Amino acid sequence: MLRVAVPNKGSLHGPTTQLLEEAGYRLHREHRALFAEDTSNNVRFIFWRASDIARNVGAGVLDVGITGQDLLAGAGTAASTTELLRLGFGSSRFYFAVANEGPITSVPELDGKRVATSFPKLAEQAAARHGIRIEPVELDGAVETAVELGLADAIADVVETGSSLRAAGLTTLGEPILRSQAVLVRGAGASLGDEREHAVEVLGQRLRGVLDARSYVVMDYNCRETALQTATAITPGKESPTISSLTEPGWVAVRAMVPRADVQDVMDKLAEVGATEILVTRLEACRL
Repeated sequence: MLRVAVPNKGSLHGPTTQLLEEAGYRLHREHRALFAEDTSNNVRFIFWRASDIARNVGAGVLDVGITGQDLLAGAGTAASTTELLRLGFGSSRFYFAVANEGPITSVPELDGKRVATSFPKLAEQAAARHGIRIEPVELDGAVETAVELGLADAIADVVETGSSLRAAGLTTLGEPILRSQAVLVRGAGASLGDEREHAVEVLGQRLRGVLDARSYVVMDYNCRETALQTATAITPGKESPTISSLTEPGWVAVRAMVPRADVQDVMDKLAEVGATEILVTRLEACRL
């Protein structure tokens, strides 16, 4: 069986299991069980902490896994893993942050300062890019409290909404150290054998199909032939739109894929050029 590591809790757990289920995999497990077998797809799911997945996929303990780019960078295993697919959820940014009214106002001023973080390697690498050295203070959690408690002069932490930083009286410094999202990864250069390699390929295709279905809709409409060139410039589709003649002379039907985020704007523009019967259909899955 292909061994697929899935985050067992945290912000990546729910979106990961939903994505896999939409891709046709069954992740049913007994309460708190660490394994789930989908025999019909020849896949065994292992439920691990996302940080453990980041550390162990590249070591060959697991075949593939879903974790965060920030966790891979923090674990120092990015070089030993291959990113197969970006999954579009779990977005976050990694920043240096300091007290709102404190003496430090720029990243270079962190030189020689204590920086609390759960990702010491990542913080040190970021500091080195600025030509400075920091003294990492490694914490497993509650990093935002370190400045107020006097444990550190600054922090380096993952920021999702920024609400926890604001509540702790902290503000970010400069540009993000790292922008991150959930990714599907495998060990770099690892050979899994023909059957499992095929299973990895199928997994990637299925997940990509679900992500594409979430990003696009199918739009159908009718328009006059005289407006067709203008209309299809509005809806060029992924490759090209499908055009069919109608029984009404001088009219055609058009079908095209449209980015979901642009639907209302595209409908407005089509209506302006005289398109009628504009219909939008959601996709469950696709292969593009």
